Amino acid sequence: MERLTPHLVLGAYAVGVFPMADTRDTAHVYWVEPRKRAVLPLDGFHLSRSLRKTVAADRFRVTADTAFEAIIRLCAENAPDRPETWINYAIERVFIDLFDMGFAHSIECWDGDELVGGLYGLSLGRAFFGESMVSRRTDASKVALVWLVARLRAGGYSLLDCQFQTPHLATMGAVEINRDDYVARLSDALAGVVAPGASASGASAAGDFGALDRLGAAPAGAGTVCGPVSGQDIVQLLAQTS
Repeated sequence: MERLTPHLVLGAYAVGVFPMADTRDTAHVYWVEPRKRAVLPLDGFHLSRSLRKTVAADRFRVTADTAFEAIIRLCAENAPDRPETWINYAIERVFIDLFDMGFAHSIECWDGDELVGGLYGLSLGRAFFGESMVSRRTDASKVALVWLVARLRAGGYSLLDCQFQTPHLATMGAVEINRDDYVARLSDALAGVVAPGASASGASAAGDFGALDRLGAAPAGAGTVCGPVSGQDIVQLLAQTS
């Protein structure tokens, strides 16, 4: 089997294909191209009243890109409602490499110093490909998704790919589209992107994952911690589409 490399994975996502594994310990991956793709329109995100209150109250401390490896491993853990994972060690390793290159990102939710939920995904051009979400506290993954949507809106993204539709995503505005529609949206979101592997910097067209932090006037050297931006700020940013 061809080894997973950042160049291979980026090229696959650029044409609408992504890797999965049968179990955590399997050595092999297979490539998936769903006939129906779940996307969450960034201008059609639904923020329920109860979730709005949770976000505005800052029930969780929310950060970005501060615990990527911990988030991907938390997503890969077995849970009562998910006895097996599709994230094997090869996928974990290549996404850590992609994070180091600036392509992969995470949103983390904390209860005190305990990581209790979040999500991770891949950024390419103006597209963000959501990979996995996890909750170890009620609503932690939902709050992470709210912050992600706000971050993508602030950063000029045009496509949030959720891969497969779920009832949970549907309540937040996700819809299923056919492959041709998805490919058209993906092509638009990737317009002007440097070919994968052509630049070691990880630079691509338009999407700016860190733009939200600058809206909060984060002090120099603050990295991508979301502290300067409050949950109330996020609710206000998304109010026009809730």
